[in-house]
Amino acid sequence: MTRTRALVTNDDGIDSPGLAVLAEAASEAGLDVVIAAPEHQFSGASASITAVQEDGRTVVREVESPSGLPAYAVRAAPAHIVVAGLQGWFDPAPDLILSGINRGGNVGRAVLHSGTVGAALTAGLHDRRGLAVSLNVALGAEEEEHWEAVTGYLPRVLELLLDSPLGTTLSLNVPDRPVEEHRELRLAPLDPRGVVQTLVEDSDGQGLLLREAETGDRAEPGSDRALLDAGHPTLTALRGLCEDPDLLVPERLAHSARLTDERTHA
Repeated sequence: MTRTRALVTNDDGIDSPGLAVLAEAASEAGLDVVIAAPEHQFSGASASITAVQEDGRTVVREVESPSGLPAYAVRAAPAHIVVAGLQGWFDPAPDLILSGINRGGNVGRAVLHSGTVGAALTAGLHDRRGLAVSLNVALGAEEEEHWEAVTGYLPRVLELLLDSPLGTTLSLNVPDRPVEEHRELRLAPLDPRGVVQTLVEDSDGQGLLLREAETGDRAEPGSDRALLDAGHPTLTALRGLCEDPDLLVPERLAHSARLTDERTHA
């Protein structure tokens, strides 16, 4: 019986310990794993498909992984790696995309900016299943991360994902604390915003100095952010970019632009 093939990627880079933990856990769960991740940090890449090229080719080098699984460092955004993996780089192409384990939670609507989530959503765009996995490490935290806390949830989340329709994208967030301190896994809606924002600290006319900071907003009760803060691992089903058929364009704007709703003339 052919094993399900999984491409494991991230946005923290090929040397991230979270990537190694996720790849090994996926392999132990019975998946046929190949690792391909950005050569360097690519956080905040969303679903960008940018890459560094030489002579028209995306730069790739084969590397050794801690688990001995096949691994590649790519000078590209994680979504670029996913697209390449699904469109002919690997034979056979991956059935499943696993992205993470991100060092930091990916909660709220701000996941729009996440390279970890962007890679998983790109899988869905190509009718593959995708899973983004994040460990809720606090901004600026210096303590050792509890990567192992994530692995216990993977078998049942993977089972759920593989039983879901093609194109399904899930996001798993896990508290960065010993697993015995975790509460039960909860399905959760997105918080209206998120945890982290980017601020301009200085501008001198020649460049911008940016820094990340917590938003300071209170989490929406019952949201992924609130539940995660309370010690619950959370699971959220995500959908990629789509139209909003319920948002009506003002009549005057539609008239001036001579817009026609194609759906009424199909």
